[in-house]
Amino acid sequence: MTSLTLRNLSKSFGAVDVVKGVDLDVVEGEFVVFVGPSGCGKSTLLRMIAGLEGISGGELRIGDTRMNEVDASKRGIAMVFQSYALYPHLSVRENMGFALRYAGMPAGQIAKRVADAAATLELTKLMDRKPKELSGGQRQRVAIGRAIVREPGVFLFDEPLSNLDAELRVHMRVEIAKLHKALGATIIYVTHDQVEAMTLADKIVVLRDGRIEQSGSPLKLFDDPDNLFVAGFIGSPKMNFLAGHRQGNRLVIPECGGHQIAMPDVKNLPAEGEPLTIGLRPQVIGRGGGEMLPLTIEIVEHLGTETLVHARPAESARNLIASIEGGRDLRTGQTFEAHFAADSIFLFGRDGLRLR
Repeated sequence: MTSLTLRNLSKSFGAVDVVKGVDLDVVEGEFVVFVGPSGCGKSTLLRMIAGLEGISGGELRIGDTRMNEVDASKRGIAMVFQSYALYPHLSVRENMGFALRYAGMPAGQIAKRVADAAATLELTKLMDRKPKELSGGQRQRVAIGRAIVREPGVFLFDEPLSNLDAELRVHMRVEIAKLHKALGATIIYVTHDQVEAMTLADKIVVLRDGRIEQSGSPLKLFDDPDNLFVAGFIGSPKMNFLAGHRQGNRLVIPECGGHQIAMPDVKNLPAEGEPLTIGLRPQVIGRGGGEMLPLTIEIVEHLGTETLVHARPAESARNLIASIEGGRDLRTGQTFEAHFAADSIFLFGRDGLRLR
């Protein structure tokens, strides 16, 4: 296991700045997930750590060693890509041991490492098959096994589940979590899927436009986002947002016909009339509580034990989403009183930063 330190790390392609002064500490054995929208710089940052992209500025350390100019092959890192990149003419055993043979490792040592990795990944019975004889999930496990046998200090995963169907994604997500627990390895994982991030990570790093917006544990980011972007990105379904302003100790919501709700407890009160954004998680909206918004149901999604209600305020073109336990009696066109507690309200200022 190995730690990583990024200090003011930057990357430019000509006049275009892609990664803009990233500072990050990854401790030994930590599972860190980079998330963000397409083009935010997460894959570029991963490739800089791997040594596949040059570093324009700042410093990268793996353990205590500066790595800016060190060749990728000497960084003690193994990378698993979105594409499996398996040799089609080689067996599972040969694919997993290829890099070790190329490095000149003795055959007996290669065989032991490959066998150990195969046992961990439940590939032992598939060792003589070719890639075309494997399912997508099995091919991904072979790609991961090829990384494991190198016994790297750090594993890098670049959207490894993107090519799998929904059921396999869930299965492989569990397998990767079990693998991290078994190996105790330091892992940096890139995904655009915030559900993957929430379920796998010890620490999530949310990136936008080449910068870190916020980092922390999954529940920290869910419960205590620093700004509108993080609040909207972390959580499924995403947080609801309404425009409003303060009037005394109440919040006025024009989209709801000027309806008023209580102000949450914040230390830095905004000026009266100053534009605010009100945030509500779908999970806090039910049919009981101290505050209420009058809505009209547009769409109902019955998911069994849970119902997603898409309902519209009177003077708004956008829907709010409520995640309700049960709710099987709800129908399109009904009036829906969305009840919630005042302390579940998030407030964001004109600049998008959270008011606490």
